[in-house]
Amino acid sequence: MSHANDAVTTNDAVTAVTAGTGGHERGALRALLPALAGHRAMTIRTCAAALLEQGSLVALVTLAAHTVGTAVIEAKAPSSGTVTVLVALVLVRALATWREMDLSHDLAYRVLAALRVRVFDGLARSAPARVAGRRSGDLAATAMADVEALEFFYAHTTAQLLAATTAFTGGAVVLAAVEPWLLAAVLPVAVLLAAAPFVDARGRAVRGARTRTAVAALSADAVETVDGLRELLAFGTLAERRRQLAGRGRQVGGAQRAEATWEAATAALRDLLIVLAVLGVVVAAARSMAAGRLEDAWAPAATALALAVLVPVAESARSLSQAVSLRAAAARVGAAVRAPALAPPPAAPRTLPPGPLGVRLHGVSFDYGAGPVLAAVELNVPAGQTLALVGTSGAGKSTCAHLLARLWDPSEGAVQLLPADGEPIDIRQIDDAELRDAVALVGQETPLFHGTLADNLRLAAPEADDELLTATARLCGVDRIGPLDTPVGERGSTVSGGQRARIALARALLAQPRVLILDESTAHVDNTGDAQLATALRQEGRTTVVVAHRRATIRRADRIAVLEAGHIAEEGTWEELTGRPDSALNRNLADLAPEDGV
Repeated sequence: MSHANDAVTTNDAVTAVTAGTGGHERGALRALLPALAGHRAMTIRTCAAALLEQGSLVALVTLAAHTVGTAVIEAKAPSSGTVTVLVALVLVRALATWREMDLSHDLAYRVLAALRVRVFDGLARSAPARVAGRRSGDLAATAMADVEALEFFYAHTTAQLLAATTAFTGGAVVLAAVEPWLLAAVLPVAVLLAAAPFVDARGRAVRGARTRTAVAALSADAVETVDGLRELLAFGTLAERRRQLAGRGRQVGGAQRAEATWEAATAALRDLLIVLAVLGVVVAAARSMAAGRLEDAWAPAATALALAVLVPVAESARSLSQAVSLRAAAARVGAAVRAPALAPPPAAPRTLPPGPLGVRLHGVSFDYGAGPVLAAVELNVPAGQTLALVGTSGAGKSTCAHLLARLWDPSEGAVQLLPADGEPIDIRQIDDAELRDAVALVGQETPLFHGTLADNLRLAAPEADDELLTATARLCGVDRIGPLDTPVGERGSTVSGGQRARIALARALLAQPRVLILDESTAHVDNTGDAQLATALRQEGRTTVVVAHRRATIRRADRIAVLEAGHIAEEGTWEELTGRPDSALNRNLADLAPEDGV
């Protein structure tokens, strides 16, 4: 199966998670536990603090009950040693509680910081297929909100479960030795409390998935509303959009109310079970005292111990119940972290030789999972030449550009770089960083980030000196937009389409690539601007592949290749191809405006 098919399959799985249909994957939370491995020392300290906090509580409650029982039944005041131990336990309990909260949250936020980076790495590793067709707000919900929701899991579940299990086990051993009937009164309730989150796991996961889906949809709609605010105002549809957002908000509120209502009901059930446990312990203690198995002074202590070991179990059940509802968020995050690479790194990378590089598509076939886009394409661009790639919409031009930049890998054939001296090198054998240095792609859309012109240009070459930056900006006409410290606004809101094209080209040239791929990147530039940018592209030794719809751009190329239905229909110079009455190029030119080809 091709990488494209793999990507579609992966994206379908993620969409299922997003939609809440099948998103509650078993083991989704458990799969995130290895994230703690990088913080082993802090995890151990957190577990130790939680265990000390739980243990000190059980010891404090038990000793306090024994002290009160002795004072009331035997009329003996507590000794100074007992008072000292009680005070020490209070202090230990307070310090351990504070330390456990501090460590657990510190650990959680450190894990989330690393997890957030891994999510972004996963999105980058599997782009563009992973993000194709997904709304930016939905991606933001996964990258930010879903990761943030897992804070509860890391801060309030892992260490607490371990500590509660240890405290209950230790207390159960003591109760079994002192009075087995007290353990018998507590054990069934403890089992029910521990089992309840697992019994209701599916329902909680479904409700959690519904909430995460509603939040993601609201986030996506909100982001799109902000991005399209000018269009909404221009066409008078802002009121309708506000009603849609209000509807999304009601969906979120309804999903959250359903979760909160169910949680309140389960909390009431837990409280009822604890009351039953209290009654059972009182009855068992009374029978034991009547039978003479418990001394009067130790009866309150044994009763308190029985109830004290039950409290951590109840708290853990509550935490685990809340954690189960995060399974949908965990599944979305896990899917992003484990997203397969569409362009996996080479096992034994090859080093590119210095000097000019040509490019070659050798027997390349490709599909996006819904039918072939390219079929056995053969295309050779010698080093230093400019090739114009021409064809109707859907012919496969942008796919060729993406394959040359290795955003995808072909299902068959090879994309190769051609050194001046030496054998062709498959780009799958080249380390990604070295490939990005050698090959630059300027796409149809130019993402700009909040910052200045200089900030956006330096994305391609952060280490470029000011002299090279200024020269490149002047070469591409970016200096006409304004000084390099001019802010471009959020997502480049202050620049036009033509100005975006200049910035995009300057950004690519600043990296000084040996192969430049332009995917209709000058479509928004007028004829004069197109000619100016063409001048900027002339550099001896650089190989350029231009996906073009403009007549003048096509004519300037050294060679022209015409794509039709995923095949190279013909290839040659402008004079050769236009001189043929029945040429595929002439058929394509007939669809262009006679003057500017727009």
